[in-house]
Amino acid sequence: MTRPPPEDFDEFIRVRSPALLRSAWLLTGDAGRAEDLLQTALARVWPRWARVVAGTSPDTYVRKVLYTTYLSWYRRRWRFEVPTGAQAEPADRRDVAGEAAQRDVVRRALAALSRQQRAIVVLRYVEDLSVSDTAELLGCSEAAVKVQAHRGLAILRGNPHLAVFGQTEVSL
Repeated sequence: MTRPPPEDFDEFIRVRSPALLRSAWLLTGDAGRAEDLLQTALARVWPRWARVVAGTSPDTYVRKVLYTTYLSWYRRRWRFEVPTGAQAEPADRRDVAGEAAQRDVVRRALAALSRQQRAIVVLRYVEDLSVSDTAELLGCSEAAVKVQAHRGLAILRGNPHLAVFGQTEVSL
């Protein structure tokens, strides 16, 4: 049983941002870009939050904004901050080398997909949305979702680097 979404924007962010950030990372393949994507999507939602909460599902609305923002970032020129010097590692994260390698393989495999295929694969197989929900969220037909999911999975199945995982669960 799922909890109803919180009506307070801060509470929504606290509860849902880890899952939304994971989806953003799967889409962008980069932690910094994922944070930027999520921040941009949340910034677009915040002024409309009262209407969003009054609507059907705030979580669905925010995910739609996240995915449509990602799809609109095609060939976007980066004009914002540029990191200089070495960045300190986060103190509270413990990263095992095997997990990092596994995430890198998944990131590279997803990067081989088109933006539409990547969005559909993440929505269908990570977010576990139905074909109709995915089509509605991305504003395309169910047939397009099926075709793009099939093509995306074929590319992922053909990736020799993913074959090393075999039947084991891949942690995203």
